[in-house]
Amino acid sequence: MNFENIILEQHDGLAQLTINRPKKLNALNKDTIQELHEAFKALEDDADTKVILLTGSGEKAFVAGADISEFAHFSEEEGKHLAKQGQEKLFDFVSNLSTPVIAAVNGFALGGGLELAMACHFRIASDNAKMGLPEVSLGVIPGYGGTQRLAQLIGKGKAMELIMTAGMISAEEALSCGLVNYVTPQDELLALGEKLASKIMRNSSVAIAAAIRAVNDNYVDGVNGFETEIEEFGACFATEDFKEGTTAFLEKRKPSFPGN
Repeated sequence: MNFENIILEQHDGLAQLTINRPKKLNALNKDTIQELHEAFKALEDDADTKVILLTGSGEKAFVAGADISEFAHFSEEEGKHLAKQGQEKLFDFVSNLSTPVIAAVNGFALGGGLELAMACHFRIASDNAKMGLPEVSLGVIPGYGGTQRLAQLIGKGKAMELIMTAGMISAEEALSCGLVNYVTPQDELLALGEKLASKIMRNSSVAIAAAIRAVNDNYVDGVNGFETEIEEFGACFATEDFKEGTTAFLEKRKPSFPGN
């Protein structure tokens, strides 16, 4: 696949997606969102891809925000369409992938950039990372799921503060409030991502996909996540991965999951 704004590299079950607009601090424009959608869809359909690592090019930014020049003169209806289409095409799409996605935040993750990181299944950050949702300083609010996911991840009160002040927090602050899982020196960030990916890939990809669905359903209005867990738990018993996993445990050996 050929892309203008992203770089895709694959090896040993790991796909690394790098947003590559360094002169724009990797800001998300319409074309980049479309390319990311296409790349994520292709990787989701690729049985050989077990984990996706998402990062930004250069040392300054993961994604410094959305490309404001594209929508500065939008009408109300155009604004609604922008948010709806963006959520469906990229942010909700990533959140609901059955392939685990790790965001490696290397520098600024602001506005749409932080929203993209939050759509991933979890996040790691370099020690120079800065994160925030500055939209209210432009007279608008986060539109790519930021008001929802930030509160889910760090709690309502802290989310309200960050959104209303339009402030940025450091990597260490993000770690302390649960926005990221790990902080590491920038030159060790991708190595940490690969290490976590290798741990994930030892396990059943079929079971991991089921776990993602169950966890996500806790945040869907009108859906009982506990019921989803029961259904997914039961469904696992019919899989070859379950048979191999339990047999390997009883035989005191490492499993070789058919689903992988």
